[in-house]
Amino acid sequence: MKELVNYILQFGNLNQQQIDLILSKAQEREINKEDYFSEAGKVSVEVGFILEGILRVCYYNNKGEEITKYFIDENNLVVDLDSFDNNICSSAYVQAVTDCKMIVFSKKDWQELLDTIIGWDTIVHKIISKALIQKVARRSPLVSEDATTRYLSFMEMFPNVINRVPLSYLASYLGITQSSLSRIRKNIR
Repeated sequence: MKELVNYILQFGNLNQQQIDLILSKAQEREINKEDYFSEAGKVSVEVGFILEGILRVCYYNNKGEEITKYFIDENNLVVDLDSFDNNICSSAYVQAVTDCKMIVFSKKDWQELLDTIIGWDTIVHKIISKALIQKVARRSPLVSEDATTRYLSFMEMFPNVINRVPLSYLASYLGITQSSLSRIRKNIR
């Protein structure tokens, strides 16, 4: 749980009593590879923090093709924010790419932390802002770069993810076919 505390303290200061309250609401959970943390068509009711493993956010396009939007690895929060905050059905799946160990907060407990800890909402806002900035930074190059450059950029930005995700998910994320990705990887070696 120290990983979670260290992560939160990057975004603001908390006293030991506040930290203890947060930890009292935290539940450890394991999610098996390919299981879902949250699903499209359902309301997201949990916030998670990844201790070990990788999750991916994906959806199905109008052709029924599975599209990977992004990956989330260790020491990051994961939540379908729009669904969680607005109590609406999610449009995406959050799926374990590897076996995952997580710390999970129920919606009720998360709300209690917001209501109880002064400054918790500010910390959460900073975490969300950082995540949104990262999300834009990750996706923006995918629009303008060629496939090889996108792959090399991904390798540079996510060195601890690249060899842990299936090629099909990576190709989908990069917006290329799996055979194109195989060709790119072969030409780089």
